[in-house]
Amino acid sequence: MDRVPRELPGARPPGWLRLVPWGLLLAVLAAQVLTPETVQLGFALAVVAPLASLAYGVLGTSLVAVVVMLALVLPYARAVHASGGDLLAFGLIGGVSVLLAWARARREAQLVTVRTVAEAAQYAVLPPLPPRVGPVRCGALYRAAVRTALVGGDLYDVQPGPYGVRAVVADVKGHGLSAVSTVAGLLGTFREAVLDEPELTGVAARLDRRLVVDSSRQEDSELFATAVLVEFPRDEPGDGGPGGGGPGRGAEARVLSCGHPPPLLVTGEGVREVEVESGPPLGLGLTGVAAPVPATVPLEPSCVLLAHTDGVTEARDAAGEFYPLSERIRPELDPVALVRAVWRDVSGYTGEIVDDVALLALRVSPAD
Repeated sequence: MDRVPRELPGARPPGWLRLVPWGLLLAVLAAQVLTPETVQLGFALAVVAPLASLAYGVLGTSLVAVVVMLALVLPYARAVHASGGDLLAFGLIGGVSVLLAWARARREAQLVTVRTVAEAAQYAVLPPLPPRVGPVRCGALYRAAVRTALVGGDLYDVQPGPYGVRAVVADVKGHGLSAVSTVAGLLGTFREAVLDEPELTGVAARLDRRLVVDSSRQEDSELFATAVLVEFPRDEPGDGGPGGGGPGRGAEARVLSCGHPPPLLVTGEGVREVEVESGPPLGLGLTGVAAPVPATVPLEPSCVLLAHTDGVTEARDAAGEFYPLSERIRPELDPVALVRAVWRDVSGYTGEIVDDVALLALRVSPAD
C-alpha cells in the first residue's frame, strides 16, 4: 500500500534557512569594509543570532553568537564605536537566541514524538495492504485530505475467509481525523463479517448495523457511508480456476454497491464501469431489506478491478472540470503500477485535492 507522504509542519526548518545567518553576517561585514569609517553598520549584526536560532540548535546558535561578538571586537571589522554597553547588549541577544534555539529544539522533539505516536495509531487502524491475498494481487493507495494525517474518512481492506477473498472500499461521512473512529469501527466489523457471513449481503448488513448502532449513541449526529464490496469466491473441489470457474473458464468476482461509485474493469482493450445495481448507503438501516443482488463479473487473467472513492472523480482542474477517471486510465496489468499511475495523473490534473482519496486495484493471478 502507498500512502502519500506528508511532512509535519514546523518539524524541520528548510535548508536554505541555515545559510541566512551566515550570509547576513558576511554581507554586513563586507558593507562595513566598503563604507567610510564614520558609517557604522554593526547594529545590523543584532539580528544574526536570532535568525540562527530558527535554523540551528543550541551549539550552532552559540557558534553564530560567538562569531558575531568576535566581529565586533576584532579591528578589521572596523566596529570602532562599539562600546562596552553595545557588547553587553549583543551578549544578551546571543544568550536569548541560544535559549530560543533550545526551546525550538525541544518543541521539535515533542512534535516528532507526537508524529510517531500518531503514525503508529493510524497504521493500526489502516495497516499496509500486502501485495497478495490468496490468489488476488493487490495494489492500493491512500491520501488523507487533512495535512499530516495518514487516515481520514475513506477506507479499504482485503481479507481472506472461508467463502473466498473479500474486499471493501468505503467513504464515510466527513473526512479527516474526525472520521477515523468510524473508519476503525467499520474495518473491525468487516474483518469479522468476512469470517461469519456466507453472502456479501450479510456483510453489508453487518456494516450497516454497526453504523446504525454507533449513530444512535451520538446525539445530533448521523453516521453513514457509501461502500462497494467485492468477493472472489473460494474455489470448490473440482473447479479449474479461482473464483468458482469451471474447467477452461476464467475467474469471476461478485460486486455489491451501497451507494458507492461502481468499480472499473481495466483490460487490455479498454476501461468500463462494472454494471451493478446500487443499493442505499450504509447506516440508514435499510441494507438488510433493500440490498440488491450482487453482480457477477467474469474476469479474464488480464483484468484488473479498480475501486475508488469520490475524492478521485470529484477532483477538479483549474477550469472546474471533474477528473474523467475512466477516460484517462491507461491499461496496466500490475495493480500496484495501476494505482500509482492513476495517482500521478490525478495529481497532475488538479492543483490540490481537498478530499480523501482511496484506490484499490485487484487482479486474480493464482499462478504468480
